[in-house]
Amino acid sequence: MEHLTHTIPPTYDERSRVLVLGSFPSPKSREGQYNYGHPQNRFWRVLSQLAGEELPITNDEKRSLCLRHGIALWDVVAECDIVGASDASIRNARPNKLSLITRAAPIEAVYCTGAKAFELYRRLGCEAECGLPATRLPSTSPANAACTMEQLLKAYAAVFARDTAR
Repeated sequence: MEHLTHTIPPTYDERSRVLVLGSFPSPKSREGQYNYGHPQNRFWRVLSQLAGEELPITNDEKRSLCLRHGIALWDVVAECDIVGASDASIRNARPNKLSLITRAAPIEAVYCTGAKAFELYRRLGCEAECGLPATRLPSTSPANAACTMEQLLKAYAAVFARDTAR
């Protein structure tokens, strides 16, 4: 168990309309300094397919994809005790200040990528802070192998419902 502090800044701008939240960055994401950095995580494949765009490789390409489609991206947890990338091991979690995003952008919907992010969003007071309930999406993690790519695409299509770039 390690006590870690979130070091990846949020992705958003004044046109962001949806907020997509993970729980806490994995070791690979922390190493690469951007969300969903594990090469087997399907998050960027799902978003790029739904956007009809090439798979983003660099952090700048990932950030641009999100911003072009009105997506703000961050994590629920600012610091916690955690073992590796195990959401189930998260203890002593403290929330990120999500109002940083919701005050700067016209966020209309919040989506949590997985059960732990959804639970923490509610339990840590983020729902009250943002004034918006969250919708739980299936995790794109390689640990969630039971969820097919087709199921992920169907679930994540909701993220693009407010996309003004398409």
